[in-house]
Amino acid sequence: QVRLIESGGALVQTGDSLSLSCATSGRTFSTSTMAWFRQGPGEEREFVAASTWISGYRYSPTYTKSVQGRFTISRDSAGNTLSLQMRSLKPEDTAVYYCAASARSDFMRAPDYAYWGQGTQVTVSS
Repeated sequence: QVRLIESGGALVQTGDSLSLSCATSGRTFSTSTMAWFRQGPGEEREFVAASTWISGYRYSPTYTKSVQGRFTISRDSAGNTLSLQMRSLKPEDTAVYYCAASARSDFMRAPDYAYWGQGTQVTVSS
């Protein structure tokens, strides 16, 4: 059974930093695209960042404009654990953050992903 389990969500203050982690099991994702999405209250799930495979254990990061320069997506050496380092957090970053894996084509589109975690709550107070 394939599982993605996020951790690291918390209540923080504006300007704080926070790191999220996504542990996977059940299959390898080392050559698959993995990504972070988030969903705020009453909002649609939106793309945050993706890690796309280049070759070997090299990956290319992509970020949505609103987090560029503040968030860093990365993987462990085996390519199966995904992380998101977030700094200079803002209240508008408040959301449930989801880990996703194995995109079919458009890695910025949530419906293109085959596997999802259950989400972890990030709340940024002003």
